[in-house]
Amino acid sequence: MTDNTPPVLGGLLTQALTDPKLKGLVTHVGEDSLHITGIDQARSWTAGAIARETPVLLVTATGHEAEDLTAELKAMLGDDKVAQFPAYETLPHERLSPAADIVGRRAKVLWDMPRVIVAAARAVCQPVLPAIEPIRVAVDQEADFEDLTQQLVHFAYNHVDMVAGRGEFATRGGIIDVFPTTAQNPVRIEFWGDEVTDIRSFAVADQRTIEEVGAVELFPARQLLIDDTVAAKADDLARKFPSNPTLSSLLARISEKQPADGMEAIIPALTDKTYSVLPELMPAGSVVLVTNPEKVRTRIADLEATDREFLEAGWEAAAMGAEGPVAVEGLDVSASSYRSFESLEVSASKAGNAWWTFAPPGMFAADDASTLPLEFEAAPAPKGDPKQIEQLYASLKLHVTQNHGKAAYVAPAKGAIDRMAERLREHGVSARVATPGLEPVDGAVTLYQALSHAGLVFGGPNLVVVTETDLTGNRVGDIAGAKRRAPRRRNRVDPLALQPGDFVVHDTHGIGKFVKMAERTIKAGDEASRREYIVLEYQPAKRGQPGDQLWVPMESLDLLSKYTGGEKPSLSKMGGSDWKSTKRKARAAVREIAGELVELYAKRQAAPGHAFAPDTPWQLEMEDAFPFVETEDQLNAIEAVKEDMEKPTPMDRVIVGDVGFGKTEVAVRAAFKAVQDGKQVAVLVPTTLLAQQHYSTFTQRMDGFGVEVRELSRFTSTADSKKILAGLADGSVDIVIGTHRLLQTGVQWKNLGLIIVDEEQRFGVEHKEHIKALKSHVDVLTMTATPIPRTLEMSLTGIREMTSITTAPEDRHPVLTYVGPQEDKQVAAAIRRELLRDGQVFYIHNKVSDIEKTARQLRELVPEARVVVAHGQMSEQVLEQTVQGF
Repeated sequence: MTDNTPPVLGGLLTQALTDPKLKGLVTHVGEDSLHITGIDQARSWTAGAIARETPVLLVTATGHEAEDLTAELKAMLGDDKVAQFPAYETLPHERLSPAADIVGRRAKVLWDMPRVIVAAARAVCQPVLPAIEPIRVAVDQEADFEDLTQQLVHFAYNHVDMVAGRGEFATRGGIIDVFPTTAQNPVRIEFWGDEVTDIRSFAVADQRTIEEVGAVELFPARQLLIDDTVAAKADDLARKFPSNPTLSSLLARISEKQPADGMEAIIPALTDKTYSVLPELMPAGSVVLVTNPEKVRTRIADLEATDREFLEAGWEAAAMGAEGPVAVEGLDVSASSYRSFESLEVSASKAGNAWWTFAPPGMFAADDASTLPLEFEAAPAPKGDPKQIEQLYASLKLHVTQNHGKAAYVAPAKGAIDRMAERLREHGVSARVATPGLEPVDGAVTLYQALSHAGLVFGGPNLVVVTETDLTGNRVGDIAGAKRRAPRRRNRVDPLALQPGDFVVHDTHGIGKFVKMAERTIKAGDEASRREYIVLEYQPAKRGQPGDQLWVPMESLDLLSKYTGGEKPSLSKMGGSDWKSTKRKARAAVREIAGELVELYAKRQAAPGHAFAPDTPWQLEMEDAFPFVETEDQLNAIEAVKEDMEKPTPMDRVIVGDVGFGKTEVAVRAAFKAVQDGKQVAVLVPTTLLAQQHYSTFTQRMDGFGVEVRELSRFTSTADSKKILAGLADGSVDIVIGTHRLLQTGVQWKNLGLIIVDEEQRFGVEHKEHIKALKSHVDVLTMTATPIPRTLEMSLTGIREMTSITTAPEDRHPVLTYVGPQEDKQVAAAIRRELLRDGQVFYIHNKVSDIEKTARQLRELVPEARVVVAHGQMSEQVLEQTVQGF
């Protein structure tokens, strides 16, 4: 959305503001204190109304709430008017540094100070240093190459050979590649002398340009920038506290102007800069709006206690020989400690800002003069119930026709908007798709493509707002297509890893030898720009002459791949026929060595397989709704599976990948593709727990597309089992996810087209024979983290195709590991640390005989935690129920 484009829900907010309740609310702006009560769905509308009058700091209890409200408010007010201030994932005095992207996002919010800042309790109670002005670089700007590299070093960016993550930069020739801490992609900055001639974003995977960029802002990768003053202070402290080896080592690095992991723990001792909290940094006259104030108060108190507990546990561990905490007696680092709920209110008041709260109905006395009840009614919410969905359509028709009212439907995906428009018209309801900023009108349902969970009924404007969450019951993700896409690539060339003499294969010209990377000045009229090239050498056109050279621009790296042959090759001749001849010979050789497989493939060719149709628009929409960034390996696996499915021969492909690497999403997309072609899908899993997990994933991913997904296991009741089996027989069930129950006699299929087998190695011999009987004429996709030897052998010999997913999801946080003696305080502190970020904990114990005793001890240590026990000697049913409950 450009700066001139109205917010998608801007017109809807304008209509909502005509409601007397919100009109009355904004008249209180300027008052120091106000206790608002209302349902959760009214929070974003309330904040949006206030923000039309004055800046707002919106405080939530959890990070998830902050993310949701940020997305909703951006749709109402505009992307540039709203930002989330993220919390550090580390505690103030841990020997861990926060991620560079979190540091960058916080620095950007502090510098920009947008109209609305949304912050979770954990983010708002931790003090911050003053805002740091970013480095600005623009095209046609005069800038010194060396000065910019020194600035990046000062901003704690790591100088690397090739950028791969945020907070890194690389230099070569007159080019600086830098990955800003706040950006989705790195940028390439090109210099011509002392002038910036070009800035463009590019993909990390293959270095290809994404788009031209006019200017870029670079925010720091550390909270504290190490200048001469900080380095001198570190040197003084190192002399003052020589007895603490952890602290001495840290200070020694800082004194040499080298950022060190964990240095944030002692920042207050290294700088005289004043720490502040967000409520006092907001412009005077702002409103600090605290939602669910009691939950926020409790969360902040827990954070304060956990921080102290963590520090004390570190001291006790140090006394027993483990590495001690950074803080020592006499080193005051309290300035960065969490602030109390009460002190935040005081800080807001001193800065001239109002302190308002938004609590559930009934939290404050209705007759209190400082209480303002916003008695909004929640929108109808069928939550996926078919009967209630039909009732919703009927009520919307009544509202916009007979009652001459306005209605709006909000969903993040275009396909969901199109389907709703179609369904409304089928029910005789007028529907129109909104452009950004459009207001709803009488007599129609206006459809908005945006993210919102806040369905409400506004009595004043006679307006009903329904969201996709209300309709389906699922918490929908971000706007479809807005997430980053990992670029597809093959055996790509890393230009910085090439050494002179390395062999490279060009799609058109064949095998060449890498000579160098070089620059050329390209003139277009009066304009001149520098471009980088890879220079390849080929056979000379004439004997005795130097080899021919091919200059390949960086934008064409996709034409190059690594040479992976086992011996030194002959160079190809540019423009000659030798490369084409080589490819023909290679194809012939492949055919020759495939002799033993001819009979098998002939049988498979003769099998009556089904060639699935190319992707439908619904397929693309369902895939765009995936809330995460696909890894390169994931995309390759998905592409390979689809190519197999679109062939007339039955697919038999194995997907190998570690847990959490994205195999299930490959299966989801394959299953959806099969259903789109009118086929049924069987998903076979070895355990009931896995069946339940897959059922949850498949139903959530396919919600709204009319796909009937059912689960069949020994936990399924007899009555439901009969209905599911009947649905498989008559075709009303599209996808069934089940254990070996699916392999029993009596299971009939109307039109089975795809079998997905998860963790094949965990099925017994008898079960595998049943699977083989099903496999003869349908496509089969097998997923495993540990392929059995025979599966691996068949994959390597070509009898079964295999794709590996070896890349972990992008931005996955590393596991924090602590090694030391068993200490109750350390255990309690570590558990509470995880619970405070709404996480879960696995506590591994080595003996079944006294595991219950250990569980009791944990309950005593952390009484607020719910502790359950699971071990291998429990019955399978109890074990699965326990883990599923977890």
